[in-house]
Amino acid sequence: MQWQEVLADTSLKNLPYKLELNEKGIIEMSPASFNYSRLQGKIAAQLAMQLGGDVFTELAIQTSKGVRVPDVAWGSESYTQAHQTELWASSAPELCVEILSPSNTAKDLLERVALFLEAGALEIWLVDDNGNVRQYDQSGPIETSRFPADLRHCFASH
Repeated sequence: MQWQEVLADTSLKNLPYKLELNEKGIIEMSPASFNYSRLQGKIAAQLAMQLGGDVFTELAIQTSKGVRVPDVAWGSESYTQAHQTELWASSAPELCVEILSPSNTAKDLLERVALFLEAGALEIWLVDDNGNVRQYDQSGPIETSRFPADLRHCFASH
């Protein structure tokens, strides 16, 4: 399948899953729990409040291994201007955030980090449900982000 076919397929429109398309054109689905979805919303709200720009939830991004979808992403106004006419993003925004779940393997997560960086992201954040954030850029794991956003508020009542 191609991504435009996924978008056009009415049977896929209201599924309670995140859809991705792998490099073979096969749809992959990831169900989200209540708390996972709640945390996604809280992270999106904090990024919007603290960074401005545009926040995306489940933005479809073309990567070298198909269309991948980070849980939350942040893009500058110039990123949005460059991509707003696309059905799916031809490159990643500056920041992509993945929320960890029990089904994630370390190998899968590191592959996603590499794919989003290769697609143009400046940083990838991996967030667990305890509020721990691991940050990556092209050099690998980093201690300090270039994006001045603090996600501690997302976990205050968690």
